[in-house]
Amino acid sequence: MDYWNELIELTKKAAKKGEVPVAALIVKDGKIIAKSYNLREKKQNILGHAEIIAINKASKKLRTWKLSDCELYVSLKPCKMCEEIIKQSRLKSVFYLLEKPENKKEYRKTTFNQDESPVWQAKYKTIMANFFKNLR
Repeated sequence: MDYWNELIELTKKAAKKGEVPVAALIVKDGKIIAKSYNLREKKQNILGHAEIIAINKASKKLRTWKLSDCELYVSLKPCKMCEEIIKQSRLKSVFYLLEKPENKKEYRKTTFNQDESPVWQAKYKTIMANFFKNLR
């Protein structure tokens, strides 16, 4: 199957709908099991990235979030948010056509601040430890 041709057609659909033309396919055993293109503008949802939508579709179809037997084909190298979701979904491989354009600036105005209260940290640490202890 020509996955790249399918991706190009999906990117054209995205562009016609005013979306950034990024598309994604998830393949298992040589067959496309999920596909999507960006829907951020249509859905007005920050999570409307092609990769995330395709991962959700594949997970629903396979009835598992663990996609270790699957490959992702995407038109543009995934952003950092999508990279983390891809890692968490355990996709076996990712193939992409292009890197993000160099002139594209990332939004970097958000700051992350860790609360340094030992009381709250200890309480949360206990919750996490108990959860994983009980899981095993």
